[in-house]
Amino acid sequence: MPPAGLVIRSATRGDVPSIMALFAADALGGHGDTDDPSALPVYEAAFDRIAASPADTLYVAELDGEVVGSFQTMLIVLMTRRGRPDMTVEAVQTRDDMRGKGIGEAMMRFAAERAREAGAGRLQLTSNLARIDAHRFYRRLGFVMSHAGFKLDLA
Repeated sequence: MPPAGLVIRSATRGDVPSIMALFAADALGGHGDTDDPSALPVYEAAFDRIAASPADTLYVAELDGEVVGSFQTMLIVLMTRRGRPDMTVEAVQTRDDMRGKGIGEAMMRFAAERAREAGAGRLQLTSNLARIDAHRFYRRLGFVMSHAGFKLDLA
């Protein structure tokens, strides 16, 4: 059960510093994220691209006026499965001191509801292999590890 008063909403540009802090605190992510104010313009530019996309949405979980979690959804239409869209969830983060309080589960249930509303046939995500606790969490919510993922760094 999530904490009373938890609100999940679309992120605003004003939320970007809090989202940066969530990513910067992630020891396992290895994405090179930072909460250094000099990086704010780069994150704001990313926010602007996400906000401009009709298929992408960035969300925050807010409790008592503070951002305690974040995730992003992307609606993807493929030719397979007769063109039925999938919704992908990425960049799922819950603030360290808020883990185990039902916030992550509330965010994933919210994402699943948005996927249903969009007509998606599947909600999917990827998770770093080092995130054993996260894998347990996703399995508990009914997610099934079904594919191997591959990445090619282009930078």
